[in-house]
Amino acid sequence: MTTHQPTVITSYNLYEQDFYLWIETTSKQLKAGKFTEIDLANLIEEIESMGKSEKRELKSRLIVLLMHLLKWQYQPEKRSESWRSTITEQRICIELLLEDSPSLQPLLIEIFTDCYEKARLKASEETGMKLNFFPKESPFTLEETLKNSFLNN
Repeated sequence: MTTHQPTVITSYNLYEQDFYLWIETTSKQLKAGKFTEIDLANLIEEIESMGKSEKRELKSRLIVLLMHLLKWQYQPEKRSESWRSTITEQRICIELLLEDSPSLQPLLIEIFTDCYEKARLKASEETGMKLNFFPKESPFTLEETLKNSFLNN
């Protein structure tokens, strides 16, 4: 008969076995100043992941916004309340992201061209229109893209 040794729960094991409990435990350890007990490697990884997630969300929302602005401008006969709603929703979400993390503002300038290229591809795919129908460079400035009144009449 084999005897089972009880598994010793360490912070690292906890991270692997029950992520939510790991978060709660880590939070309590931080509040109590028990810094030597903290699973530092996984905490660093999670914090870095949170930053990447914020950037990814900003990029994703900007791509969707630009794609719908392209469709709005280049397919006026197919404009719908759904497109208008998507444009408004993405602008609001970008605004909220920037309110929560103002340091993302300069990132918008860096990612705008790349996001436009992706939006152009998606617009071509969704509309069935040839890619070269949409301008290679954005017909909208960053400011116009984010402005609530632009192309949303």
